[in-house]
Amino acid sequence: MNEEITRPTIMEIDTNNFRHNINEIRKIVGENVGIMPVIKANAYGTYINTRLDIINEFNIVAVATVDEGVYLRSIGYQKEIFILNQPYETEIPKIIEYNLIVGISSIDFAKKLGEQEKQVKVHVEFGTGMGRTGITPDRAEEYILSLPKNVIVEGIYTHFSSADSDDEYTHSQLRSFNKALENTKHILPNIKYIHAAASNAILNYPESHFNLVRPGIIMYGYEASFDTLKKINIKPIAKLKSKVTFLKTVKAGTSIGYNRSFITEKETKVATVPIGYADGFRRAFSNNGEVLIKGKLAKIIGKICMDSFMCDVTDIEDIKLGDDVYIWDNENIKLEELASKCDTINYEILSSVSSRVPRVFK
Repeated sequence: MNEEITRPTIMEIDTNNFRHNINEIRKIVGENVGIMPVIKANAYGTYINTRLDIINEFNIVAVATVDEGVYLRSIGYQKEIFILNQPYETEIPKIIEYNLIVGISSIDFAKKLGEQEKQVKVHVEFGTGMGRTGITPDRAEEYILSLPKNVIVEGIYTHFSSADSDDEYTHSQLRSFNKALENTKHILPNIKYIHAAASNAILNYPESHFNLVRPGIIMYGYEASFDTLKKINIKPIAKLKSKVTFLKTVKAGTSIGYNRSFITEKETKVATVPIGYADGFRRAFSNNGEVLIKGKLAKIIGKICMDSFMCDVTDIEDIKLGDDVYIWDNENIKLEELASKCDTINYEILSSVSSRVPRVFK
């Protein structure tokens, strides 16, 4: 995605930091446990999923939708692609055509797969307490024995709801999953993949690693919980930046932006920056945030527009058109701080940067 980038607003992606993070995860899980990187939602907005040279380093990758899997095939990824969420029956032709592995927990969907002439590889999802999808562990034998002959079970999995915050509940989920595993192994003694651990469980519950883990946010270098950085040495891979494209000095009493939500109290130098809520820079930052310019913090003033925002640069010496503006740089402004201002999580801020922001890899 680096060809002919002309827009001043970009997301910089550090591929060396990504590889560093993978190596740190390997140190935790050991050499005998596989890593299935979760690269759904355009790799959490980083577009690492577009880099065939990187994803080819993994024997299996995980995405959320069939179309995400189809995209990976279109760029030449030939290895295993796992769809985390059970697809819809209308997507079955694509699943067959593009040789995708799907998570299943519905007998009706399994029957639809059984109507196909070709074999379909699946992972069976067990619902152990997430309250979303998955069959109950007590039904493991019944469910697996009911699957059509062309449906080949290569894996079983679950998802923890509170591996960052509730030790008792997570252990309860783990016990349920182990029960499902016990109920399954006498039917399928050679299960290829057993996986339960996403980022927090990788760090907090080594007994949940089994033979495959599913790193997400920590793979991109960001905190999965408040104490992540005490447990793993990860490096953030993304920086969101733009440039100053307009400068003006206004008098006291000048209104800035929509609805006159900010009125200058003194003579003020104002910079306009071409990134807005259509790019994923949320309106919650209106009059409620800062950006980094020439090593100094500049307050956002006025409401975030669809395509731009304004900031007070009165105290930044020698500011000029074309100066870099960091929305987050992972040091002075962290993704987690931005998320806190929006009462959300870093996952949402990172993954919601829109596709019209070019990703530049280095």
